[in-house]
Amino acid sequence: MTAVLATLVVVITAAINLGIAVADLVRAPFVLANSAEVGVPERWLPALAALKAAGALGLVLGLLGVTWVGVAAATGLVLFYLGAIAAHIRARVLHNLAFPALFLGGAVASFVVLLPP
Repeated sequence: MTAVLATLVVVITAAINLGIAVADLVRAPFVLANSAEVGVPERWLPALAALKAAGALGLVLGLLGVTWVGVAAATGLVLFYLGAIAAHIRARVLHNLAFPALFLGGAVASFVVLLPP
């Protein structure tokens, strides 16, 4: 994979995580609806947003040369989105499972490209 493509993968992953963190913080209607549907209490949204934003920041730091932070951030996001998928499955909310799966895919791809050779 070229360095440009690897950078693009990580930047896009960081951007979508930062975007969804902001949506959590402003309590966007789709976030509230989805959270209620899968049984996530609204009071958890600030903490979940903080985790997503920290993951995004860590990915950027990984791109800037702090490799271990980037790998740790990608790992955290992988675990976060595995948990989100588990929450969807547990609640039998499968109609929008593609969204956490997409975020998981970005986290996995970022992990792979940030791993040192």
